[in-house]
Amino acid sequence: MFEKLLIANRGEIACRIISTAQAMGIHCVAVYSKADSNAPHVNMADEAVCIGPPPPQDSYLSFQAIIAAAQTTGCSAIHPGYGFLSENPDFASAVEAAGLTLIGPAVDSIKIMGDKLTAKELAKSAGISTIPGTDSPLKDAAEAKKFSDQIGYPVMLKAAAGGGGKGMRVVYNSDELAEAFERVSNEAHTGFGDDRIFVEKFIENPRHIEIQILADTHGNVIHLGERECSLQRRHQKVIEEAPSPFVDAKLRESITKQAVALAKAVNYHSAGTVEFVVGEDHQYYFLEMNTRLQVEHPVTEFITGLDLVEEMIRIAAGEPLRYKQNDIKFTGHAIEARVYAEDSARGFLPSSGRLVHFRPPVLDDQLRLDTGVREGSEISTYYDPMISKLIAYGPDRDTARLKLIESLDGFYIRGVETNLSFLSHLLNTETFQKAQISTTYLDTHYPDGYVPEEDNSAEIAIATAATMLAVENRHNVEHSWVVLGGRTPHPVCITYEGYSYTVSSSKWRNEVEPHWLPFMPVFSALFNGYRVNVQLDHSQSGTRLSWHGKQARVQVVTPRVAELIQKIPEKTKADHSGQILSPMPGMVIDIRVKPGDHIKGGQAVAIVEAMKMENLIQSPRDGIVAEVLVKKGESVNVDQKLVILV
Repeated sequence: MFEKLLIANRGEIACRIISTAQAMGIHCVAVYSKADSNAPHVNMADEAVCIGPPPPQDSYLSFQAIIAAAQTTGCSAIHPGYGFLSENPDFASAVEAAGLTLIGPAVDSIKIMGDKLTAKELAKSAGISTIPGTDSPLKDAAEAKKFSDQIGYPVMLKAAAGGGGKGMRVVYNSDELAEAFERVSNEAHTGFGDDRIFVEKFIENPRHIEIQILADTHGNVIHLGERECSLQRRHQKVIEEAPSPFVDAKLRESITKQAVALAKAVNYHSAGTVEFVVGEDHQYYFLEMNTRLQVEHPVTEFITGLDLVEEMIRIAAGEPLRYKQNDIKFTGHAIEARVYAEDSARGFLPSSGRLVHFRPPVLDDQLRLDTGVREGSEISTYYDPMISKLIAYGPDRDTARLKLIESLDGFYIRGVETNLSFLSHLLNTETFQKAQISTTYLDTHYPDGYVPEEDNSAEIAIATAATMLAVENRHNVEHSWVVLGGRTPHPVCITYEGYSYTVSSSKWRNEVEPHWLPFMPVFSALFNGYRVNVQLDHSQSGTRLSWHGKQARVQVVTPRVAELIQKIPEKTKADHSGQILSPMPGMVIDIRVKPGDHIKGGQAVAIVEAMKMENLIQSPRDGIVAEVLVKKGESVNVDQKLVILV
């Protein structure tokens, strides 16, 4: 077994690997950029080495810096985690040449499966079903159009060396193809240094089902069941679960058999994932193989009881698998939600800044938090905007779902925008409850983002506000009050009985047992016996409440004050539609308009690159460009003015 291990990554996955390795008695060395000098993974490791400035190409993507750090600290192995260099065959070769062990598969496996065209050829030769498409790189957009016309739309343009949702675009007709080809080529060149593009038939309303594989260097290969990863946005997974509510026993037997066959065909060892696109008719097609640990691995760990990081380390150390296929038992259900620093109301654009407050929900043996940040941490524009992963387990899917909703509502983060409210909303939808999802669901139903539903008349909001008043005044309150939901009055009566309060109106009655003190940012209580967490944001005009993907603005006043407030005229909002702002911090990589141009609503005016993604900035209305306030190559802040319209 290895005595000393270097983790060539950052954030939550670095913390995750360190936790298991230290439990195995392995001394851990972290690497970090100057932007991460105070990051949790640095403090958690036994040693830490600074490997360069914040830009990834100068630190976390530097072969030389990482291998030098391993050698100078006396490490015998390197775990690359996921992202960065985890699927880079050149890095794997460099590690091997340096006399070190990569905690991962062999170089040839990474190389074959890292190239989507080569991987597809191997899958075909192994008798595995593949998606119709080109078998060689496309020369240009014209050739892409030719093949797309033959295959039939919609099609998917994909970077041959792509992964993690980068370098992919769905094209629905020939008019969109030239623009999409350019975007995919740019992302491929920037993200992977390889601008080869190919085209495949896009399976409509597909499921994304992946099979977790474990394989050792002694020829043993087993699977750990499937994961449902269909809820994606821009090809980035948002919610994952295991097992899949869509996969039946017949499909499971067939698809896992093919995944194992592919792993054997490529002489695979380590943990890996074989991904499939599955149609509504249960027909499935090989998509790709990820030759690394997956972000969503915790859901598999919950239902199998295995530690995948430990298994990877043992395999890399030459040990045979400790389990046969019949030893693997699947119990219960697990759901993972990825908590991102992003503004759901602005089309899910990334958000950056300092975590002024970071207060996770209470964890237990059925609720897990994987994170690489803490209160005060900086969410940088240099790296992926994922903050944490919250994973809930239960004996069945609905129990896990309800536990995850409660926990998301109790997860208090301030300082950056997050998708917490959106995740809670999504898990509450009838669509998710019935598992009627596909990889296109989020992009179709939330194309412009998600703004929490304003529900100022909700019983939970009214009862919460009234109970907070009673607790803050130590139960000594007048009998009758008015809860203003926005400007709508809701007369209520409050009575105190033992440990609980009764809040009632003319139409309903709620028993509220609060577990809350006035300084707490989350109001936690039993409402008629059911646990609910409500997030609180106070201001001079009242309190904003957030729960289950909804929000309400409330204040509690006397009947006379409520009467007077109704007589105050409402303010009219100023019109700022002539100002086109940057919705996120980043770099301007293209300007599409100039002063004097007549433009239409929805027309592209600029492209801003942020957190490794290109974001098209569009005009909110028709108009004439009066000023262009930024230049190509300029860094911009969130809400910085880009273009002025008249």
